[in-house]
Amino acid sequence: MSASPQPGKKARPEALADRVYLALKNDIFDFRLLPGDRFSESEIATRMAVSRTPVRQALFRLQREGFVEVWFRSGWQVRQFDFAWFEDLYDLRIVLECEAVKRLCLMPPARSAELLEPLSAFWINQPRLEDGILVAQHDEAFHIALVTTAGNGEIARIHRELTEKIRIIRRLDFTDEARIDATYREHAHILRAVLNPQHEEAQRLLTDHIAISKAEVRKITLHRLQQARQHTVSST
Repeated sequence: MSASPQPGKKARPEALADRVYLALKNDIFDFRLLPGDRFSESEIATRMAVSRTPVRQALFRLQREGFVEVWFRSGWQVRQFDFAWFEDLYDLRIVLECEAVKRLCLMPPARSAELLEPLSAFWINQPRLEDGILVAQHDEAFHIALVTTAGNGEIARIHRELTEKIRIIRRLDFTDEARIDATYREHAHILRAVLNPQHEEAQRLLTDHIAISKAEVRKITLHRLQQARQHTVSST
């Protein structure tokens, strides 16, 4: 992996910082950099063939987002997973999304059906996808669309920020075929309840859907971390 620009082209510092940021974030999300791993700016700069300036910019951005922390005179460290923090975020997600489906249920049925038609087409009518990575992306888009379509811009903004923070563990929910099937089924039930409209039933279904995902993700994440650490030890 390299963040170096194409030969003959000099990338803007902002573009270099963006590339380093995305590369490091992918390393963290894919467990190539594990919670607790320490590294220096110089090590990252050498590996990605850039100066320390874009590396530092990228790391401070990741620090603001809660993925890394700086140790005085000791470099940087990937933050340990704080499952209590993630569970708090999942609880906040339930509050925001339940409010969104309530607002959708209070819309004129023809209007909500029009706004939710793309979601209904994908989750109810179209053939199912089997690729977990793609399903994870569509699952995230489903929940963002529910909140955005409800019409409150500030709720949508907070929800997008929350979604970004939990993506590192949430995507693991789609490594199991049974979880992919459950996601399609549960999304379809939520949509039908909103379109009926039955806001209490929609909120109940949505709450159960997120709570199950939260429990599965914690279990899968612990397992994946153990696997990643064992692989790191065996390869050294």
